[in-house]
Amino acid sequence: MEETNANSFLGTEKIGKLMRKYAIPCIISLLVAALYNVVDQVFIANATYLGSYGNAANTVVFPMTVVALALAVMIGDGCCAFVSICLGSGRQEDAHKSIGSAVILCVLTSVAVTAVYLIFQDPIITLFGGRVNEETFRCAKEYFFWITLGIPFYMFGQAMNPIIRSDGSPRFAMAATLAGAFANIILDPICIYVLRWGMMGAAVATVAGQIITAALSVWYLCHMKVAKLHKTSFRFHWNLARHYLPLGMCSFLSQISLVAAMMAINNMIQKYGALDAVFGQPEYAQIPMAVVGIVMKFFQIVISIAVGMAAGCIPIVGYNVGAGRRDRAKTLLTDLLSAEFLVGLVALLIVEVMPRQLIAIFGAANESVYYTQFAVKAFRIYLCLMPLATVNKATFIYLQSLGKALTSTVLSMVREVLFGVGFALLLPRFFGMDGVLYSMPVSDLLTFVISIVVIRSTYKQLSTKEEISNG
Repeated sequence: MEETNANSFLGTEKIGKLMRKYAIPCIISLLVAALYNVVDQVFIANATYLGSYGNAANTVVFPMTVVALALAVMIGDGCCAFVSICLGSGRQEDAHKSIGSAVILCVLTSVAVTAVYLIFQDPIITLFGGRVNEETFRCAKEYFFWITLGIPFYMFGQAMNPIIRSDGSPRFAMAATLAGAFANIILDPICIYVLRWGMMGAAVATVAGQIITAALSVWYLCHMKVAKLHKTSFRFHWNLARHYLPLGMCSFLSQISLVAAMMAINNMIQKYGALDAVFGQPEYAQIPMAVVGIVMKFFQIVISIAVGMAAGCIPIVGYNVGAGRRDRAKTLLTDLLSAEFLVGLVALLIVEVMPRQLIAIFGAANESVYYTQFAVKAFRIYLCLMPLATVNKATFIYLQSLGKALTSTVLSMVREVLFGVGFALLLPRFFGMDGVLYSMPVSDLLTFVISIVVIRSTYKQLSTKEEISNG
C-alpha cells in the first residue's frame, strides 16, 4: 500500500500545478517525437541534391511510421490509463502485471510490423503515392528500408513513454525522448551534408536517436518507482490486456486514421495533380505531395501539443475518478479545453500571417515559384480551423482517461475515418486539387458540433453521482 500511496498527491495537489507537472513533459515528449520526421524533412529539403524529390519521398514514407506509432500508443496509452486507475483504487498487482504484459506485446508487435514492411516494401510505397515520378520512388525506397530497420526501437520507446509517466516520472519520459531527438539533430547534417548519404543518411540519424530513447526506457523499467516490476510481471496477461487495450484504442485510431487520410490525400494529389496545367508536368509532379506533407507535419506539431496536454492529464483524471474525486476531474476538463483552444488559436495566427516564412524553412529558395505559391495556399486553407481541431482531440482523449473507451473510439472513427477520409476522397471531385485542402477544415467543423454535445454530457456526469460507464 505504501507504493500506491506514492501517487496520492494526484488527489490533493492543485489541478493547475498537476497539469503543468504532467502535461508539459508529455507535450515536450510528443513534440520531440513529431520533430523526428520534421527535422529529417528540413535537412532533406535544404540538400540541393535531394530537394522536393526527397521531401515527397519523406511524405510517402511518413504514414508507415505513423502505423507503427499507432500500435505503440495503443499499447502505451492504454496501459498508462489502466495503470493510473489501478493505482488510484489500490490494485497494485494489476498495475505491475499490466506493464510487463504491455512490454511483451510491444516487442512482438514491432517485430511483426518490421517483417511485413520488409516483405511488402514496393507495394506499400506504391499504395501511398510513391510512383508520382521515378526519382521520388527511388528516394522513397531508400528511406523506407532504413527507417523500417529501426521500427522495433521506435515502437518500444513510444509505448514505454506513457507507461513511465503513469509511474510518476513524466520528466524522465521527456528526457528519454529528448536524448534521442538531440542525437538525430546532430547526426542529420553529418549524414546528409558531410557524408552525403542522402535519404539513407536521414534514416540512419533517425534510427540512432530511436535506439537511444529505447535504451533509456529499458533502464527505467528496471528502476520503476511505484509499480515495481517482478519476474512474474513479464508474462502476457490477456485478462488485463483486454482492459487496457480498449483504453488505448482512441490513441490508435487517431494515428491510424491519419494514415488512411494520408493515403487518400496522396492518391488524390497524384490523380488530380496529373490533370493540372502546372503539376501535370513531370518536373513539377512531386511538388503538391511534398507541400501537403510539409503542411501536415506542421499540423502534427500543433496536434502533438494538443495531445500532449490531454494525454499528460490521463494519470490525473484516472486517479481522481478511481478515488471518487469527480469535482477535480471536472475542473481539469474546463482548464484543459480552454488551454487547447488557445493553442489552436496561436497556431492559426502563425499559419495565416507567416506561411512564406514557414515554407522557407523547407527549402523554398531552391524550388520553383509554383512550390511557394501552392504552399502558401495549402497552409492557409488546410489549417484554417485548428482551434476546433485541438478541442476535438482533447475531448476524445479526456473520454479515454475516464475509461469511456467505446465513446472515445467511435468519435475518433467519425472524425478520422468517416470525415477525414470521406471528404478527402469526395471534395476533389468537385474542387480538384483545392478539394484536398478543404477536406481538413470541413472535417474539423462537423466534428466540433459533435464534440460540443459530448462535452456537455460529460460535465453533467461529473456533476452528479451517476456512474461513469466504460462505454
